[in-house]
Amino acid sequence: MSLKDHSNRTIDYLRISVTDRCNLSCAYCKPRSQVKMTPHQEILRYEEMLRIVRIAVPLGISHIRITGGEPLVRRGVLGFIAKLREVEGIEDISLTTNGVLLGEMCQGLRDAGISRLNISLDSLKPERFREITGSDAWDLVWQGIARVEEAGFSPIKINMVPVKGVNDDEIADFARMTLDRRLHVRFIEFMPIGANDRWHTEACVTSDRVRDIIEREFGPLVPFMAKGSAGPSDNYQIPGGRGVIGFISPISKHFCASCRRLRLTADGRIRPCLLSDTEIDIKSPMRGGCSDEELERLLRFSLEIKPERHYVSENPAACSQRIMSRIGG
Repeated sequence: MSLKDHSNRTIDYLRISVTDRCNLSCAYCKPRSQVKMTPHQEILRYEEMLRIVRIAVPLGISHIRITGGEPLVRRGVLGFIAKLREVEGIEDISLTTNGVLLGEMCQGLRDAGISRLNISLDSLKPERFREITGSDAWDLVWQGIARVEEAGFSPIKINMVPVKGVNDDEIADFARMTLDRRLHVRFIEFMPIGANDRWHTEACVTSDRVRDIIEREFGPLVPFMAKGSAGPSDNYQIPGGRGVIGFISPISKHFCASCRRLRLTADGRIRPCLLSDTEIDIKSPMRGGCSDEELERLLRFSLEIKPERHYVSENPAACSQRIMSRIGG
């Protein structure tokens, strides 16, 4: 079965945030001034998430990504992933992490059924990493990346958000990692999420600017078509390189026409668009005893209210007021 929204986009991808808690405090994701956490009783239980998934999959959802906060800090997450793997109709389960716990949980993730990983990393310099994240965990992240490479996870995607005057001088160094390693390094434009007072137009390093920096260092990039890729990344390679360079451009070149996602937040809301605060509370009716048929109607209604596109470029103030850790990265 195919799940379509009102713009006739096929929706087959559900991003599930299992927690809004994180072991880092990145300024653009979970600013220290906005660290109020959702009470534990307001976070969806794993069995509630599984119920939603079991309703969504027959409708057409086939791809699941586990996010947070930092998903690996939630107790029992490996068992939850293993139960997701048992749901007939799910073709792929992937996970986004900050990498701090990757080293110690690498084998558990493999055993649970994860093969694809996205790792958020915004600096290759330990001291700058500390400035951005408030943590001295850079070595743990770096060791975790090496561990999952050795374990055969593929693809391993490194997500970097370049911010002018913060880490944009490291763009070429991140790209250089793809010369001799099979990493996918993706540069994501800085987005105005969560009333972030650090965001302004000048802080956003556009994908065109990032590409220009890389090509001045390594020469013209060549297009790369990732197998089975239907995501928002425009992919390239440095000639002769083993890895992939991707550009995700929500600000300068929005990809709304090809969006295939819904988000389930940790506090039980269906969110049709990352950059809009339009949401549907699915937790309250579920805890109030509603039927599976009623939950299905709520899922379908979320497609009716999914925006055709976002308007961040025209009106950044209209962007999401939720901080990123409470949406699900």
